[in-house]
Amino acid sequence: MSARSELGATQLGLFDADELGWDDQFRTARRVALDEHSWVEHVPGWLRGSEQLFELLRREGDWEQRERWMINRQVTEPRLTAEYPDIADAPEALRGIAAALSRRYDRTYDGLWINLYRDPHDSTSWHADWPSCKREQCIVPVLSLGSPRRFLIRPRTGGASVRFTPASGDLIVMGGRAQKDWLHMVPKQARPAGPRISVNFKAGEQAVKDE
Repeated sequence: MSARSELGATQLGLFDADELGWDDQFRTARRVALDEHSWVEHVPGWLRGSEQLFELLRREGDWEQRERWMINRQVTEPRLTAEYPDIADAPEALRGIAAALSRRYDRTYDGLWINLYRDPHDSTSWHADWPSCKREQCIVPVLSLGSPRRFLIRPRTGGASVRFTPASGDLIVMGGRAQKDWLHMVPKQARPAGPRISVNFKAGEQAVKDE
């Protein structure tokens, strides 16, 4: 089988088939058990053409800076976000990727949101993806584009964190009870860092509690 046929590739907007593609076999996937019920899968180099996709999303994303409540005050989030509740409204280049992830993880990723970390001072604090993950077990893929940034995940009850540093085109996939029993974050950092985009895929079926 040729290398070309082993890659899922498609004509997507400004891309041609030789620029954007992904490994349908997930050959580089490495699953890390967080505990007996939770795991993270790191898939280095999964997406080909990640830098072009980064530039497309940075230019065409419906970016906004959100505010949220922290204890008793409203704060501005130190990052930009664009949300697409319906995958049909997302940039075309992301729809084939969502379909490939749906095949891999046996659920329908029918929406997504993207975050832009503009510099090393942008971040997100400890949290879980509760609005989109109300089941006891969920699988949440996150595609990293642009400059590497640390991604930390730690037990909800406290303790040491597990660190990943995904590069452009890498996948970080949280599964099992990782949204129930664990929290994750992208911290600020002192060292210089270029902009990074995370593409977070969500499945409507996971936003409904188990019966």
